[in-house]
Amino acid sequence: HPFHVLRINKMLSCAGADRLQTGMRGAFGKPQGKVARVNIGQIIMSCRTKDQNKAHAFEAFRRTKFKFPGRQFIIVSKKWGFTKFNRDEYTKLQEEGLLIPDGVTAKLFNGRGPLDKWRKHMSA
Repeated sequence: HPFHVLRINKMLSCAGADRLQTGMRGAFGKPQGKVARVNIGQIIMSCRTKDQNKAHAFEAFRRTKFKFPGRQFIIVSKKWGFTKFNRDEYTKLQEEGLLIPDGVTAKLFNGRGPLDKWRKHMSA
């Protein structure tokens, strides 16, 4: 599973409970909840915002850190959104018309392929 199942072995703690319990015999327990399996260095959350909302997002993640056990880091990416391009590189490629929008990311137009595809791209 991509998650871990928490289990509990319920024990009675009232008078006469020793007659009902079997101790650790058959102590596998009943499922109580699920938790995520997370590796060291794995990204837990990511967020895209406009530059004007960067401080708000940073504060929200800072407050969120306390809800997780262990030590979390907040990293501000140098990339544009979820693309593989740096911010300055993205704006330069966009001005040159070499970026093709592809959902939440963008592809680099490499100039290879059919001539009709190149003409269509250059006319747009």
